[in-house]
Amino acid sequence: MNSIEEKLWNYIDGNCTPEDQQAIARLIEHDDLYKRKYAELLSFNAEFANMELDEPSMAFTYNVMEQIRAEQAAKPLKAIVDQRIVRGIAAFFLVTISVLLLVALSTVNWSAGGAVRWEIPQIQVPDPSNPFMQGFLFFDLILGLYLFDAWLRRKKIAGSM
Repeated sequence: MNSIEEKLWNYIDGNCTPEDQQAIARLIEHDDLYKRKYAELLSFNAEFANMELDEPSMAFTYNVMEQIRAEQAAKPLKAIVDQRIVRGIAAFFLVTISVLLLVALSTVNWSAGGAVRWEIPQIQVPDPSNPFMQGFLFFDLILGLYLFDAWLRRKKIAGSM
């Protein structure tokens, strides 16, 4: 773009100082080259103003937004834990438990034997005809039915998907 076109575009867009506007207006009035370029640029400006910008269709916009959402959903929400770390922790606990078991078994006095008598403790069951006991059992029954129903619903939902 040459300096004449640049000055005229600034004049048309209103991006020049008032002194420059007056000077360019005088040049347009008196110089044929400026007058022709000004008319040409005004017609371009009018055509640009009358042009409609092409907008993408709604289906295209929807597809683009769905792809963006799918890409964001594909990213894992939690960081993946390295399996070597998990195995290392498990190995540490297994070794620790094994050492404790070996120490416990090595400190047992195996020669001190004798007749060991095992007795099962006698437990007295409360009377179920007691009103407090009946209320407790009724509450347990209702709670058990509630949990069983929740388990069946969860199983039904998992089976339908």
